Amino acid sequence: MIVAGFGYRSGTALPSCEAALALAQVGHPPVTALAAPDDKTDLLAPLAERLGLALFAIPAEALTDVPTRTSSKPSLEARGTGSVAEAAALAAIGEGARLITPRHISPDRRATCAIAEGPST
Repeated sequence: MIVAGFGYRSGTALPSCEAALALAQVGHPPVTALAAPDDKTDLLAPLAERLGLALFAIPAEALTDVPTRTSSKPSLEARGTGSVAEAAALAAIGEGARLITPRHISPDRRATCAIAEGPST
């Protein structure tokens, strides 16, 4: 399984997430699922549907226990994790997950995307 995890600010539009995904995806195999905090999945639902991918809603408490490769002060303050995108991707896979690319930031700096892989579930 290859999961693209997302983090984004309130008021972000889908093109920001799509841009972050495109940047993260360069040189990596296609993702098989998307993931985001459970209170943020509404924005990604149309993208998941269009791509024919599952969308994992990650509970807030599951994000705080995941070590991340990068760290952002706003992410730490808002969610208790260094990178929401990295934590969401890793948490969606669970045991055996590994980050294949740290978070990439959309050009407008409103969304991030990281990709993790792990055993098929």
